Amino acid sequence: MKRLLFIILLFGVCLTFNRAHAQRCLPGMRGIQLTGGLSDNMRWKNGDGFGYHAGIAVSTYTKNAHHWVVGAEYLEKRYGYRDCLYPASQFTGEGGYYLNFLSDRKKTFFAALGLSALAGYETVNWGESLLPDGSRLTDEDNFIYGGALTLELSAYVTDKIVLLVNGRQRVLFGGDCGKFHTQVGVGIRFMIR
Repeated sequence: MKRLLFIILLFGVCLTFNRAHAQRCLPGMRGIQLTGGLSDNMRWKNGDGFGYHAGIAVSTYTKNAHHWVVGAEYLEKRYGYRDCLYPASQFTGEGGYYLNFLSDRKKTFFAALGLSALAGYETVNWGESLLPDGSRLTDEDNFIYGGALTLELSAYVTDKIVLLVNGRQRVLFGGDCGKFHTQVGVGIRFMIR
C-alpha cells in the first residue's frame, strides 16, 4: 500500500513539473487594456504643469506577438494663472501597430515598440475664454491630429492578466497647447479570447 501511495505521489509531482502552460499571444487573441499615468512635467503634486492621462483600448495579436491597438485616451494638463489652475484637455482616438522586439522563452515578458496615428479634439478651460479677473484666453478649442511613438513593456501575471508599463511621445498638430507631450504610464490588459 505504501508503495502504491508513493507511486501516485511521484506521478502527481511529475505532472506539476511538466505542466503545459496556456498558449499566449496567438494570432487573433484579443485583450482589453486600461492605462493611466503622468504627462509632460511628470510631477505628482497638483500644481502648474501637472498632467495626467487615462485610456482604454482593444489589442489584437498577430504573428510573433506583434499586435494592433485601437482605443481612446484622455489627457489633461493644468496651467497656472494668478493662483488658479486652468485645464487643457485632449480627447484622442488611436490606431497603431506594436512590433514585439524582445521576449523570454516562456512568453511571460515582452518589449514592444509601437507607432500610432492619433486624432481628436482639444479644449482649453472647457471652452470658457473669459477668466474671473476679466482676462481673456487666446487659446481656442481645436481638432488635433498627429502620431505617437510608444515603448511598451508587458508581463503576464496569469494567462488572462497582463501588466503594462509604457513610455510614449505624442506629436499633435492643430492645437494651441504644444505639439509634444511625453507620457509615462502603467496599465493592465485582460485577455478576452
